[in-house]
Amino acid sequence: MGVRLLVTTWDGDDYQRRFDDLAAKGVDVHGEVAFVMRYTPNSVLDAGCGTGRVAIELANRGVATVVGADVDLSMIATARTRAPEVTWVESDLGALDLGRRFDVVVMAGNVPLFTPEGTHAALVAGCARHVAPGNGVLISGFQLGRGYELEDFDAHANAAGLHLRERFATWAAAAFPGDGSYAVSVHAKD
Repeated sequence: MGVRLLVTTWDGDDYQRRFDDLAAKGVDVHGEVAFVMRYTPNSVLDAGCGTGRVAIELANRGVATVVGADVDLSMIATARTRAPEVTWVESDLGALDLGRRFDVVVMAGNVPLFTPEGTHAALVAGCARHVAPGNGVLISGFQLGRGYELEDFDAHANAAGLHLRERFATWAAAAFPGDGSYAVSVHAKD
């Protein structure tokens, strides 16, 4: 059984337009990218990439290899239109096996919250299999109190051979727990 990240069909162009509108108003829509760049990656897998907002900006900032993966065809179609030079993979993250490892695997934008109940362990395992041994990390940010909690995420990460390295309350690296509504977790290979 695979992990279906999005249980509804999205309109990738409409979804991207929301971020474009925010950026046009001066809102920084690249906090996740700034956070990822702290790890100076040469390669990044944007797991649950949506329309490619994070992956494209990582490539723009000089990350040598960026791959985006998402299960939603409309999201991937928008990403491919926006940045055909980036590798885009339409796949269920639980089943994803690219046969390679990355310095950073990032799940930005509440990816675990779009994963149906009962499939979170497969989601985390699918991401963990792409984390490079040594200094590779899985970075995930999501809202708390929405049915998938940190205790479960940490247990799934541990079962997939990852351990918690650090945790923050925001993508700007504010101290955890902050107000307790959000967590950005960094897990590394055991």
